Amino acid sequence: MEIHGTCSEQFRTVQEAFADSLRAGADVGASVAIYLDGELVVDLWGGFTDQARTRPWQRDTITNVWSTTKTMTALCALVLADRAELDLYAPVAKYWPEFGAAGKDRIEVRHLLSHTAGLPDWDQRMTLDDLCDWEKATSLLARQSPRWEPGTASGYHRFTHGFLIGEVIRRICQQSIGAFFADQIATPLDADFHIGLAAEHDHRVSDNIPAPGPAPAANPNVTIPVGAYVTAQDTWSTQWRRAEIPAADGYGNARSVAAVQSLLASGGRMPQGRVLSEATCRTVFDQQSYSTDLVLGIPLRFGMGYALNAIDAPVTTANPHTCYWGGRGGSLVVNDLDARMTIAYVMNQMSNLGLADPRGQNLLHAAYEALAR
Repeated sequence: MEIHGTCSEQFRTVQEAFADSLRAGADVGASVAIYLDGELVVDLWGGFTDQARTRPWQRDTITNVWSTTKTMTALCALVLADRAELDLYAPVAKYWPEFGAAGKDRIEVRHLLSHTAGLPDWDQRMTLDDLCDWEKATSLLARQSPRWEPGTASGYHRFTHGFLIGEVIRRICQQSIGAFFADQIATPLDADFHIGLAAEHDHRVSDNIPAPGPAPAANPNVTIPVGAYVTAQDTWSTQWRRAEIPAADGYGNARSVAAVQSLLASGGRMPQGRVLSEATCRTVFDQQSYSTDLVLGIPLRFGMGYALNAIDAPVTTANPHTCYWGGRGGSLVVNDLDARMTIAYVMNQMSNLGLADPRGQNLLHAAYEALAR
């Protein structure tokens, strides 16, 4: 299997792990990228954009990264917090007055970022049409009551996370989160990542390939059922691509994911200047919860917008100041502020293994092996 791109000599272990995954058939098409001290030291891609393996994955191929999009949404909130336009400890109703209904007046912005707001889903079934209707999705959430005492536990806000934070951003900036992200983050960084995809990019998209085999058995630790659901096939639609669903419908590749997220690992600096202060970057590590997640049923330690390093978490590193998240099917991004490293993995072949997917884990381990040399 031919691998394309560049890789510094130090990180040859990552290139080998990536090639092994493609050769073994675990991946159909994929990309991996690493930034170290703000420099792109690994930028690799390979495989194919289609399940029949007829069209090669190109340098500019992009795909839907599912919940890795949440890290972009969180970064938008951090940018506004850094500018003192958003107070992470303020009630959400300060910015979105209607949200204060039904016992939600004391829910703070930090609860939205950390999945502790008690709004992991809607109280009614949500179709794809509903998820693509911003006003409906957000107004329904504004009327709901929280399902548990906000701030006391996390329950993964699978789709609601992006609508909740996105509406706060819209109220502050009078701009959709997709537009804000493009104007304030992606364009200045020249990063090929999109929350809501314009038609001009359709020809570069590699559609998600559904996970093979049956879905995993229900986790007995899950206590909060989830209703809104989207299939891999749903994401092939123009409707999904054009919508802004900022918890799940971001499009990019490993290079663009790493380029944006490396802002954290590099202390908020980019070549054109500073985007975030060091202090705001460290805000990510203000722990908001550490427990078995009520929706995912696994131990998770959440900070401001990211899961944090923990010994029993699905992603663990030797460095304490590490934050991460991934997307359904296997995409992953990890920011290590101690090592000043960001690693991202993006692929089209989905799996049912979540954050424990060995493809991303193997690349992460290979990166740390390279750092240790």
